Amino acid sequence: MNASGLDRRRFLALGSLGAAAVAGRPAFGGRPAFAGPPAGVSPAAGSASSPEVAAQATSPHAGAGVEPGAGPVRMTGDGLGLTPAETAALWAELAADGRIERDSYSNGGAVAALEAHFAEVLGKERAVFLPTGTLANHLAVRTLAGGTGRAIVQAESHLFNDSGDCVQTLSGITLMPLGPDRAGFRLDEVQEVIARTAGGRVSRPVSVISIETPVRRRYGETFDQGELDRITAFARREGIGLHLDGARIFLQSAATGRSVADYARPFDTVYVSLYKYFNSVSGAVLAGPGALLDELFHVRRMFGAGLPGAWPFAALARHYAPGFTGRFRQALAVSEAFIERLGRHRAFEVERIPAGTNLFRLRVAQADGAAFRARLGRRGIHLGAPRGFRRGGPEGGGPDRARFLVAVNETWNRTSGDALADTFIGALRA
Repeated sequence: MNASGLDRRRFLALGSLGAAAVAGRPAFGGRPAFAGPPAGVSPAAGSASSPEVAAQATSPHAGAGVEPGAGPVRMTGDGLGLTPAETAALWAELAADGRIERDSYSNGGAVAALEAHFAEVLGKERAVFLPTGTLANHLAVRTLAGGTGRAIVQAESHLFNDSGDCVQTLSGITLMPLGPDRAGFRLDEVQEVIARTAGGRVSRPVSVISIETPVRRRYGETFDQGELDRITAFARREGIGLHLDGARIFLQSAATGRSVADYARPFDTVYVSLYKYFNSVSGAVLAGPGALLDELFHVRRMFGAGLPGAWPFAALARHYAPGFTGRFRQALAVSEAFIERLGRHRAFEVERIPAGTNLFRLRVAQADGAAFRARLGRRGIHLGAPRGFRRGGPEGGGPDRARFLVAVNETWNRTSGDALADTFIGALRA
């Protein structure tokens, strides 16, 4: 047994559909919050032509996943939330099975295997491991810009708000934010900025457009696909580099049924997080053409990111990546059954995120949201802390309601929508 109380072989099942996938539980019920799989495709299968599915069928890593009862259901975060003990146990098991090969300064070994997998799945010629998403986005914009110019980004993007002005400070590239308080921006806004910069007394053209989708600061809302298509087509005509901050693009793929390669196709480069839902301790991959990325390891090292050993990060993500989209699609199906059941109970109100992926808001008729959360915790459901409170009575109408933000991730595959709803309804009583 490992420190979490699971035997090691059973632990390796963390992340899969588990027996619940074949237990006949209801799939998408009521008005869908997330799109189901394409017609004729099983929720567990993904696209039959997807490189991800082909990789799962042939990879020794296929089969990573969750068994029902293997652990709690987390309603926070995008991933499994592995503990240090669980992570250490998995490293030991993978090493014992010969599935970890050491790298040398983030080159070769397990890192090369990870890079090859993501290059194939994303439909790009090359992929490069980087220790953080901040650096992946930064180096993508820096490389595409060729060391000069300006870059258009979303005002709500991670790159503009949460990266310490790294692009501006370390690479001298000015970020031009568009679309405040929105998930995206419009083509006419892009054209207006480009026209204004072209008319400046000192030439400083826009050389890169970076687009994040889904958008973390907008609770997983996605960039409007029609607008994105118009913007990327315009950028191509104008010779402007395109970068996709696809930290959570696999979540969007699962929600819409569109492959990650299809989302990545219009862009020169794409970044994907390895820790958010591929359960690595840290890490990112940046994918794109070989002409841009083959020598990027030199720049990586210049920025102090040529880790002497990156295999611990690569091995975990490589283990969980095959088949992820299908597994996450099943988790979304569980959430739909859960939402449909709660929607028929007067104590609960669900608010869906417009064009969302894996987050929704839940209001519960409870004066003490913290106590309700604690009761769920004792039943193996980890709900996030209350995010507000709506007073009932004559002015507010109806009972007092605590507000929660709920995240769907692979741990939802440990149960069914009906079982989750029964537990929530039972937790209404002290």
